[in-house]
Amino acid sequence: MRIRIKRRSGEAGFTLIELMVVMLIIGILMALAIPNYISSIRNAKEAVLREDLHILRQSIDSFTMDKERAPSSLDELVTEGYLRKIPEDPITHSTSTWVTDMGDAMRTIDQSQPGIDDVHSGSGDAGSDGQPYSSW
Repeated sequence: MRIRIKRRSGEAGFTLIELMVVMLIIGILMALAIPNYISSIRNAKEAVLREDLHILRQSIDSFTMDKERAPSSLDELVTEGYLRKIPEDPITHSTSTWVTDMGDAMRTIDQSQPGIDDVHSGSGDAGSDGQPYSSW
């Protein structure tokens, strides 16, 4: 024995109001989630920048102590084996935008000639702490 269920023609789908309510809820959830997503990406880029600056500065210090002179360029750190490659600035997305500080002062007693003593991001944007990336 088969049971047949009759459907009315008006009950076959969702109403326009129901669809609009669902779209409104999705829109509200996206409006809450997108700012958090954007700030998470910014925080990740800033963390990578801090780590890259730490590694570059540590490599400059090691080069200066070992060679008794400061490197003349970031490329010299790569050719001498202190870095595998120059890291990409996560803010500017380029390896060529790093800004180097050439100091006249000698860092060690044995240092024979001046060179790069610090490095900064080439971006003019400000970080989440309000300080420009170029001052980090």
